[in-house]
Amino acid sequence: MSDLEARPDEAVCEPTPGPGPVVELYPAREVPLGGVRGVYVERVLPQRDLPTVGAWCFLDHFGSPTVTRTDAPPDIDPHPHIGLQTVTWPFVGRIRHRDTVGSDVEIHPGQLNLMTSGRGVAHSEYYPKDAPAAHGLQLWIALPGPDIGIDAHFEQHRDLPVFTAPGLRATVLIGTLAGHTSPAKTYTPLVGGDIALDAGAAATLPLDPTFEHALLVIEGELTVAGTALEPGPLLYVGSGREELRIESAAGAHFVLIGGEPFGEELVMWWNFVGRSHEEIVAARAAWEAHDTSRFADIPGHTPDQRIPAPPLPGLHLKPRRRRVGTART
Repeated sequence: MSDLEARPDEAVCEPTPGPGPVVELYPAREVPLGGVRGVYVERVLPQRDLPTVGAWCFLDHFGSPTVTRTDAPPDIDPHPHIGLQTVTWPFVGRIRHRDTVGSDVEIHPGQLNLMTSGRGVAHSEYYPKDAPAAHGLQLWIALPGPDIGIDAHFEQHRDLPVFTAPGLRATVLIGTLAGHTSPAKTYTPLVGGDIALDAGAAATLPLDPTFEHALLVIEGELTVAGTALEPGPLLYVGSGREELRIESAAGAHFVLIGGEPFGEELVMWWNFVGRSHEEIVAARAAWEAHDTSRFADIPGHTPDQRIPAPPLPGLHLKPRRRRVGTART
């Protein structure tokens, strides 16, 4: 998935310590992808007042039943990334991933694609015509400073750990949840889980109190720490929690993300996560110049398929400061 807004904002995300336990709702915003092709997603991260949850810095829900639907295919042509890991998690459909490190794989529901960009990578995502309409999540994880220059690499995990409790089933995508650890490689302490709760069930999720956490309902309804949650908004529950009480009258499918509060300042623009405006400018220039030493060609694609970078903003934007402690709807 790519951030294909025609004029993406530059966001400087300042480090913020964990706020302690809070309950905040952050609305999803509908974002068009692919320009005139008219593909839409629901984006819940970053938010103006919540740029990151741990090192998670981007979360798109694509194929949501509440998003604007068109007949346009959600194919994403070759585009670049720096300074991040992309996490692709489909619920329905199949996605063909190709990248500049030579990967050419198809991902199915229940499988995880994790691409680490390091200094630079490019990839594409196409949806087979014989597959059902795609529905899933695309997330980004910011790389910490010591690792932003590592070599790009890709991994796919088809057998992820699952833990169960009465009325609950959770697949661990990233990190460790309830003693079950994903094989996916990350560079900061994180957790990500895909969780189903049966109708009429209640459960207690164990959490790492040093992490901050957030939840996104995909289907159904969920009550979290006494707060009703439906598909759409992101519920941020802060840090300092050793457990989280969840229950559902009708059943729910939701995703949990979390991690140690990210202690570095980030500049996010288009598909780049950097540390300074100058770093973003340099990456954009390399992509536009077709600098194959940084962004190699993707086998099977022609140069004219590359998505051009949008124009940079005329000015540096002020740092986007996190503000927590006030519930939003």
